[in-house]
Amino acid sequence: ENLGIPYLSAYLNSIGSNFTQGANFATAGSSIRRQNTSLFLSGFSPISLDVQSWEFEQFINRSQFVYNNKGGIYRQLLPKAEYFSQALYTFDIGQNDITTGFFINMTSEQVIAFIPDLMERLTTIIQNVYGLGGRYFWIHNTGPIGCLPYAMVHRPDLAVVKDGAGCSVAYNKVAQLFNQRLKETVARLRKNHPDAAFTYVDVYSAKYKLITDAKKLGFDDPLLTCCGYGGGRYNFDDKVGCGGKVEVNGTWVLVGKSCGDPLKRVSWDGVHFTEAANKFVFDQIVGGKLSDRPVPLRQACQSRGQ
Repeated sequence: ENLGIPYLSAYLNSIGSNFTQGANFATAGSSIRRQNTSLFLSGFSPISLDVQSWEFEQFINRSQFVYNNKGGIYRQLLPKAEYFSQALYTFDIGQNDITTGFFINMTSEQVIAFIPDLMERLTTIIQNVYGLGGRYFWIHNTGPIGCLPYAMVHRPDLAVVKDGAGCSVAYNKVAQLFNQRLKETVARLRKNHPDAAFTYVDVYSAKYKLITDAKKLGFDDPLLTCCGYGGGRYNFDDKVGCGGKVEVNGTWVLVGKSCGDPLKRVSWDGVHFTEAANKFVFDQIVGGKLSDRPVPLRQACQSRGQ
């Protein structure tokens, strides 16, 4: 909305989609590494980052074949060939890799041990996009996972030691280490590909500021889920989420309902932020003050080799 362009269509939403402004290859619950489980068992996506990369390559090949050979209406729905080298490629991934490790009862040390592998895999994918013509990259770090109700409820042992904001120290320590390694990875990519532009965006700081300063910023309890069930500290039940039902006297009753004023909440469903919270985060990062290099979003495609 800020850039004045339409929302990106999902690549898998093939019917009736317009891809002239770009495409979205992200999926809910996705991770850098492939998950050795199913979506139904774990809630994490089978469409890992390497699969998204293959879909992107497919998208280039198929869209250009149709654009050039069928023409007509397809030229109003598909991108021109030159757009692929002019586009901004955005990455925001890694949080689910950390949480999946913790959710199968790994220790912090065990999760930290596979971060180098995550960086190698992410580097490979970004270089694949570079090889296919991409030259402008906008890469988010991961947020303060230890401030998300679902993370603390899943591993209460990791939530015993909390910081002043009520967030898990153990979770956030791993997130911070992930971000440190990611920043180093982006610096190496910048050095190895001087004809491209890589912007590292510190989303963690924006989100943590929102959580620590929530009351000052017009929000209420930042750790209290808006759309949830169960009351308690977080109003979060990992078995009955937003939109969830419970059986009462033989009848299923909707209990996972929204709070009265989502605009006042930071946490939407214990996993994701509300629209109001996401808007705050966006406003913090759009101008470039939390980026390395400090490039505003509107100029992210104008700074190659800098």
